[in-house]
Amino acid sequence: GRYAQNYEKQHGIVKVLGMSGPSPLEEIYTKVQVFLGDEGKSLDSVDDLEAAFRQTNNRSFASKERPKRPGLEVANEKQFLMVLGGPGTGKSTFLRRIGLEALRGRQGEFKHRCIPVFIELKQFRSGDIDIRQTIADEFRVRGFPDHERFTDKALEQGKLLVLLDGLDEVATEQINKVIQQIQNFVDLHDQNRFITSCRVTAYCHNLRRFTEVAMAEFDDEQLHKFINNWFRNAPETAQDCWQKLYLSENVAVQELTQTPFLLTLICLLYKYDRKFPAKRAILYEKALRVMLEEWAGEKGIPQEELYRGLDTRLKETLLSEIAYNGFIKDCLFLPRRDIAKQIQEFLEELLTDEPSINGEAVLKSIEVQHGVLVELRSCTRLI
Repeated sequence: GRYAQNYEKQHGIVKVLGMSGPSPLEEIYTKVQVFLGDEGKSLDSVDDLEAAFRQTNNRSFASKERPKRPGLEVANEKQFLMVLGGPGTGKSTFLRRIGLEALRGRQGEFKHRCIPVFIELKQFRSGDIDIRQTIADEFRVRGFPDHERFTDKALEQGKLLVLLDGLDEVATEQINKVIQQIQNFVDLHDQNRFITSCRVTAYCHNLRRFTEVAMAEFDDEQLHKFINNWFRNAPETAQDCWQKLYLSENVAVQELTQTPFLLTLICLLYKYDRKFPAKRAILYEKALRVMLEEWAGEKGIPQEELYRGLDTRLKETLLSEIAYNGFIKDCLFLPRRDIAKQIQEFLEELLTDEPSINGEAVLKSIEVQHGVLVELRSCTRLI
């Protein structure tokens, strides 16, 4: 009906980095796999993280032997689902896809007769938190008559699939309130189905009823599908990209295929040059520049200007300094407090007009806005 059409217009179309315009999610979506539970929770120390990471001999420390399951299959089984993953792993896209499948009813892959409501939790960065009113507003905007009464009736009858996207994008000062409101709302309306998403390391509150799953990295079949989808109007280019990706001289490129966001960058580089950068440093420089300049825009995250002069170029230099210090110490992971201290000392030396620098605030801003630094429990690493 009308709601389905409006929902699909809003949440079934995505703007992908490097593409000239928005595309239907159907045309670019690659089915995801998930792990039950959080891969990182058993790694309790920096030494554990270092050992696990080095053992795999690549940029991931996820176990290759750990069994994966189709994400939609798990979503069908679990009434309350928490989708965890790193930056750019496709959590939001996965939630949008589940909503589209629910709209299709019996023709879709979601096996419960529910009306999906997609809510971006970043809208609760300030002010009051009223999930029920937000749902009613979604129905109003999407063209439902008598949306208030319909909302209450649907909740009472357990007819809703509530998709709460991006818990990690809630402002720090609001996060406890948002968590509590979600828990209260779920307890009050527990006949409905709920799926929410969050970065792995931002999730330490443990919503009681929710089963946790972690987004799995793409396997070869998914990589091939993703590249074919990205170059869907140029199949020969897709095939060339796929074949060259696995040449021995492109090992550095293969390391950047772990998330859909970085894989998109790989396709974008190949689109323009029909080859990959020969030097690893050039490839990483391009990747870093895109993440510093494009990430927040792609995610719709408000830009924070903490200090005058803290622009992309200065952030590049700052991150280079952090990476260099880690390199000379042969450390893959650094304690968060050490990085915050490095940031503070670096900026105090260069931004002399600022009366005080908060290194922890800058670190948090880079994590949220750019996805370059990733916290793993008590540690942080460059992705």
